[in-house]
Amino acid sequence: MSQPLIALLDIGKTNAKLCVIDPQSGAEIRGSRRANAVIQGPVTRELDVHAIGEWLLEALRTAPHRERIRVIVPVAHGAAAVLLDRDNRVIAAPDYEDPCFEQVNATYRAQRDSYESSCSPDLPLGLNLGRQLFFLQDAQPELFSRAAHVLLYPQYWAWRLSGVMVSEVTSLGCHSDLWLPREASFSKLARHRGWSDLFPPLRLANDVLGPISPAIAAATGLDAQCQVTCGIHDSNASYLKFLIARDREEPFTVISSGTWTVVMSNRADLSRLREDRDMLASVDAFGSPVATARFMGGREYETIAGSDTRPNLPALLNVIERQAMALPAFASGGPFAGCQGRLLNAENLSGSERASVATLYVGLTSELLIEMLGAEGDVLIDGPLATNELFGSVLAACLPNQSVWLSPGDGGNTRAACYLAGFPDAPTQHMSAAAPLAAKSLAAYRDAWRRAISR
Repeated sequence: MSQPLIALLDIGKTNAKLCVIDPQSGAEIRGSRRANAVIQGPVTRELDVHAIGEWLLEALRTAPHRERIRVIVPVAHGAAAVLLDRDNRVIAAPDYEDPCFEQVNATYRAQRDSYESSCSPDLPLGLNLGRQLFFLQDAQPELFSRAAHVLLYPQYWAWRLSGVMVSEVTSLGCHSDLWLPREASFSKLARHRGWSDLFPPLRLANDVLGPISPAIAAATGLDAQCQVTCGIHDSNASYLKFLIARDREEPFTVISSGTWTVVMSNRADLSRLREDRDMLASVDAFGSPVATARFMGGREYETIAGSDTRPNLPALLNVIERQAMALPAFASGGPFAGCQGRLLNAENLSGSERASVATLYVGLTSELLIEMLGAEGDVLIDGPLATNELFGSVLAACLPNQSVWLSPGDGGNTRAACYLAGFPDAPTQHMSAAAPLAAKSLAAYRDAWRRAISR
């Protein structure tokens, strides 16, 4: 009998990916990828769920060994939900970067739960999912009155595949203002505004919702008994794959990277969280709060680097000696939200030197977040940053009392997908230790950067 395969659907803010995984070896057989875009909807800028849906059908139809795919695991970014009417038609899929949500800031802030109870910071744009719902309900009451269901983004794709509507706690607990992590219940705001009634019942991330719908089977050629799991928030998938491989009482820190760089610290004290620094309590797949800090590291790196040129050691050392540096911030959110990013001593830099400045910026900001969380134990880097060895080296040099480890490849949440699909014994990927950067001048560079950001 042919060995079963898993399809991992990963809808990030910047890209959507589908990869086929062999749970016996842990290998990714192939990946299909597309760049995401936002479109102008009738009320807000929106996630182009129609285009992603068309791509998904084609990606599944052309997937290698599709007849062996037995489980599909949806993963998607946070601060996103899709509103459906009573006929299950999409009426809104707001893009959290639309500035329109800030029109309701004053009235929204007066009604949201306190930070002390929600551990969800007051964020710009629509980065609080509650602000998106508040805007639609107040500014577009006729449209909002048609909403019969609110599906969190991973569970929207699970529904598209299976026809079953559920909710899941990792997305609810992602700086949404909708969840109280200590009480494991909907926030007062969500209950008072009637939103909690629009969310389907909660299920666990690894719950099997059922087989793909007949329409999906016909459109893709997948086996009609292919199962769909509930799904999970993307950064929590990165965290999960390390959590299931370690003692849950052991302190460790995960840096999940992509558009966002999210630092999640197991066993860190929630009392250290600060709202003005974009620190929050995430909620893991088992419902436990996790001390978290983050910034839009991928977006900021791209802005600073300005090209796809990779950094290299000579360029990095030259940048350090020259004291060329980036000061925050170059995107929304993060500990320096509201600050205007700028470059110092960065005239006439080569492409590799610009990339080195970006690497140092993301590395030093990541170290700062680890310090703010009081994070202890190993630091585990996942996602695209794990392929930038100089990032790992900079971080290792700045954290001499902690070991820094790099995941193989660019992540992909393969181990988490196997666990969620019911293959808990799938092989664990071996990580490599990051060697600390051998540059005495890095300490002086770091100190100068810290002084500059303090001003």
